[in-house]
Amino acid sequence: MEQPAHQTFRATLRPYRSLSRKGFLILMSVLIGLNFAAGTAFYLLGAWPVAPFLGLDVALVWWAFRKNYADALKEEQIEVTAHELILRRFDHDRQREELHFTRAWVRVELEEDKDRELIGSLFLRFKGQRTEIGRFLGAHDRKEFAATLRGALAQPRV
Repeated sequence: MEQPAHQTFRATLRPYRSLSRKGFLILMSVLIGLNFAAGTAFYLLGAWPVAPFLGLDVALVWWAFRKNYADALKEEQIEVTAHELILRRFDHDRQREELHFTRAWVRVELEEDKDRELIGSLFLRFKGQRTEIGRFLGAHDRKEFAATLRGALAQPRV
């Protein structure tokens, strides 16, 4: 009979977004108000063709924020069990991806330039192949998570 794998470590990585929904509504309201005032001023000065471009400006800002918020739905779950590391990726427009790595053979790699104090990508290396994780995290967060994940992999297996 197979023993259930005991969970020793689990982390969920999500992109950080500093602007809340309420903040977005306030920003868009101010932008619409300013563009409406500028459009009215141009219309009264006889430059009425400018007004539609100000509306296009608001539409482009709205589209950019919509894309940004859609990217915020990405998520990576990393679970370290007694015998394996499991990486699950979720995306708002793609199917779920799940990768399994043998715990004893997986390595955590962080690209770092210590001379210039630059932090690059974070990878899981297994069987000569690298899988990038935490692409959406900031440099400091990638470095911190790499240390945490290395520590979880180094813990004795239960």
